[in-house]
Amino acid sequence: MSATLTAPSPSADPARPRFWALPWVRFGVRRLGRLLVSLWVLVTASFAMIHLIPGDPVRGALGPTAPADLVEARRHALGLDDPILIQYLHYLKGLVTGDLGTSLASRLPVSDVVAQRLPATLFLAVLAFLAAVVLAIPLGVVMGVLTRRGHGRRTELAFTTTSIIVATIPDFLIGVALVYVFGIQLGWLPVAGDDTASAYVLPVFSLAIGPTAILARIVRVEMVGVLEADFVRTARAKRLPARAIYVGHALPNAVTAALTVGGLLLSALVAGTVLVENVFAWPGLGSTIVRSILTKDYPVVQAIVLVYGVGVLIINLVVDVALALLDPRSKIRED
Repeated sequence: MSATLTAPSPSADPARPRFWALPWVRFGVRRLGRLLVSLWVLVTASFAMIHLIPGDPVRGALGPTAPADLVEARRHALGLDDPILIQYLHYLKGLVTGDLGTSLASRLPVSDVVAQRLPATLFLAVLAFLAAVVLAIPLGVVMGVLTRRGHGRRTELAFTTTSIIVATIPDFLIGVALVYVFGIQLGWLPVAGDDTASAYVLPVFSLAIGPTAILARIVRVEMVGVLEADFVRTARAKRLPARAIYVGHALPNAVTAALTVGGLLLSALVAGTVLVENVFAWPGLGSTIVRSILTKDYPVVQAIVLVYGVGVLIINLVVDVALALLDPRSKIRED
């Protein structure tokens, strides 16, 4: 009696890893889990914010002389007289459906206020980030070339000291200084609004100067290390032009760490727009949240805090994915 031989199915192949054992799958599940937990914490914190602030937000928005029946009617319309759990569930439902509530001051939907102001803030932050990258990479490369192999000690000391000092100055103080010099004393550039292209110069550079100093230092350090690598020595031995060695061989390897930190700095740039926008009367979320705090318009404050937090989480997720693509061994296979 002969036995029937059957070929093993592909899924039973011990050499083929199971789907859940694949590094990219595990990496994606970990990052998605962290994102969901962070989103839940952010949403819960933004909801709790309006309840932890001392006093009645409706009374604060309407003023101390507002009639009691008007205050109670507004509280009922906003659902603030419901049990806290019911309010939380309504808040979650509103987030899912895109309903962020109603402004206490303007009576407009908060989603409309955010949609109107968000593009100006994003545009300002992205322009500042691009300006920082464009300025920092050439500066760091030049400093790396000038200070390699222990040369240019004074140049290195001056560059390092200056970059540290500049990086520690708050963005809004840089903005005030730029306004005084280029707006008031010289009168070259406008100091408020976003009506003309020249109005972007001062707020963009106010946000970009600090990150430029940080990125330039990182590029210089990486460039010094890359210039001593074996593949650069090989390129020199082949008598390649200096431009080909620095730009074609050394630069791509030197900017990886800088771009990684640059992605994290983009999160700081988005948050840094809050004070800089107020210096330049910029019509974005930063100036809106400060005005809403002063007028006790807490639903608007709540929504803008949530938008800023979600933006930071998304940027961090993109940075993690970029790191995994650049160095899979260190990121994807982590346990």
